[in-house]
Amino acid sequence: MRRLAIENRTLLSGRFWGELRTFLAVAKAKSLSGAAEEVGLSRMTAGREIRRLQDAIGAQLVTFTKMGAALTPRGEQLALALQRVDQEIFALTANLRLESSLTEGAVRLSVTDGIGIMFLVPKLGRLTDKYPRIRLEMLVTQNYFHLLENRVDLMIGFAEERHEKLVSTRMGTLHLLLFASRLYIERHGMPTRDNISQHIFINSTQYSAKADLWAPWQSIVERGRTVCTSDSSTTYAMMIRAGLGIGLLASINALNSSAVVLDLDCNIRLPLYLTALTERLQSKPVRIVHDFIASVLGPDNPWLSEEVNLKVRDIDYITSYQNIING
Repeated sequence: MRRLAIENRTLLSGRFWGELRTFLAVAKAKSLSGAAEEVGLSRMTAGREIRRLQDAIGAQLVTFTKMGAALTPRGEQLALALQRVDQEIFALTANLRLESSLTEGAVRLSVTDGIGIMFLVPKLGRLTDKYPRIRLEMLVTQNYFHLLENRVDLMIGFAEERHEKLVSTRMGTLHLLLFASRLYIERHGMPTRDNISQHIFINSTQYSAKADLWAPWQSIVERGRTVCTSDSSTTYAMMIRAGLGIGLLASINALNSSAVVLDLDCNIRLPLYLTALTERLQSKPVRIVHDFIASVLGPDNPWLSEEVNLKVRDIDYITSYQNIING
C-alpha cells in the first residue's frame, strides 16, 4: 500500500526551495535586479541562486541580456507551476492568520476614485461600525492580473472578467450624463442642440475609446472644442466644477447645487461588476466586504438602477456629497 506523501520524510523538491522563490521573482520582475530587490538579496547572490537551480535541474531556465530576463520554454513551464503554488500558499497562510479572529484582517479593494468617493464612502460607516477590525485598503487600479497575482482581493470594474479562477458579479448601472457648472453657464450661456458648436468640453482617454458605447458623447464633443483632458476621475470632476468646460459625470453629481444636467440626449450606461479571486472569498473578511459592496452598488441603489433617477433622497449621499464636494 502506498504511503501518503506527508509520511515520506524526504523533500521531493530537493534543497532548492529558496532558489525556486528567487527564480519566480525573476520570472515576474523580468530582471535580475528587480528580483533581487523583491526577495531581499544582492544581485550577485540572486544570480548564483539561479545558476545553482539550473545546475540542479539540468536545464536552462532563463537567459539574461541587456534588455532583461527572458524565460526559456522550460522556464516558462516551471514559472507557471511555481505561480500556482505561490498563490495557494498565500491563500492558505492568509486564512490561517485569520483563524484567531475571522472578522479581522486587511481586504484590498481596487476601485476608481469616482466610485469610491461618490458611492462607497457615504456608506462605509456601516461596515466600519459593525466590523471595526477589518481594514479596507482602497487601491486605484483596473487590472484583473492584480487579482490573479494576489495584489488585490476585490475589484470593481466595468466589464465581466472571464477566467476560471475569478468570479464576476453584476452590480448596478452607472449613468454618465452631461454636466456643466453654473459658473460655466454664466460665462458661456446654456448649451443647447443648436449652439453646441460654440461650447467647450473636458475629455478623457476612456471617453475617447473606439466603442459604440461612447458614440453619443463623441458626436457632441466633435461639434465643439476640447480644452482639457484628464484620466483622473477626481481631477476631471474638479475641472467641470471649476467651469472649464462641459463633461460626463455620474448622475449622482446632480446633488451638487452648482451643477446643471444638460438635456442633450447623452446618457452613457456603464454596467458595474464586482470581481473576486474565488479562493479569497473563502476568507470571512473578504466575503464580508464583498457582500457589503454588493449591497451598496447593486441595482437596488436608486442611483444605479437601470433607468436614470435624479430625485433620490438618500440622507447618507446628500450629507456626504455636501461634506466632500461642497466643503
